[in-house]
Amino acid sequence: QVQLVESGGGLALPGGSPRFPCAVLGLTLDNDPTGWFRQAPGKGREGGSCIGSSVDITYYADSVKGRFTIAKDNAKNTVYLQMNSLKPEDTAVYYCAAVESDQCSPMPAYDYWGQGTRVTVSS
Repeated sequence: QVQLVESGGGLALPGGSPRFPCAVLGLTLDNDPTGWFRQAPGKGREGGSCIGSSVDITYYADSVKGRFTIAKDNAKNTVYLQMNSLKPEDTAVYYCAAVESDQCSPMPAYDYWGQGTRVTVSS
């Protein structure tokens, strides 16, 4: 059974740099791309970032490009989202997801989702 478990959400300060892990069970990260998505209050879910089976392949949405970094540790089967220069508009529920594919894919293609972790950016 595939499970993705995000952790570490909560209150973060504007300009802060938290890092959130997502533990992946039942899949091996060197085979399947994984991504982080988010859903802000009152808005639809949007794509954020993706890392392919190779760490050399990453994708970022314009809203987070240059501020967020996705990384993974294959030995721990864990994906990380490093957030920098946080803004209040980054307030959202952040979801980790995985897709059984050979490449990063559009959001609807993702097969497995975590329960989400809520991040509130406020001073």
